[in-house]
Amino acid sequence: MDNHQKIKQLGAIMLSEADSSDKQEFGSFYLSRFLGFKTSYEDDLCIVTFEAKSPMFNPQGSLHGGIIATALDVSMGHLLHHKLGAGATLEMNVKYLLPINSGQVRCEGSFIKKGKTIVFLQSRMYRADQKLAAYASATWIPIKK
Repeated sequence: MDNHQKIKQLGAIMLSEADSSDKQEFGSFYLSRFLGFKTSYEDDLCIVTFEAKSPMFNPQGSLHGGIIATALDVSMGHLLHHKLGAGATLEMNVKYLLPINSGQVRCEGSFIKKGKTIVFLQSRMYRADQKLAAYASATWIPIKK
């Protein structure tokens, strides 16, 4: 099987996993299922893990920056929702440090400051070798229902 066929096969598996449910909730929404995100919490930390797979790679053969930004954003948004309720990203700044070419990826979202009307969060992404690959800081606004 050539590389194109392997990518196509992995993409079909990812799509099947995403289509396995109609849920659109924290911890299980379509995009998170498609990318294989697993979410857990430890105190004031949200941990998002997933396997870097070739359909997620850019033409240079490393994890696409958009997927990196998405995972960082999800770890912060899920933490905010878990601790304070729903919110929306006002702005996010991402720094890309090292390429991710394979293996398990781990994001750790945490609070910087919890204000009354604005919340500041951060997230760090680690490669399988435990090296820091990217990090983000973001400003969020809680959504009052």
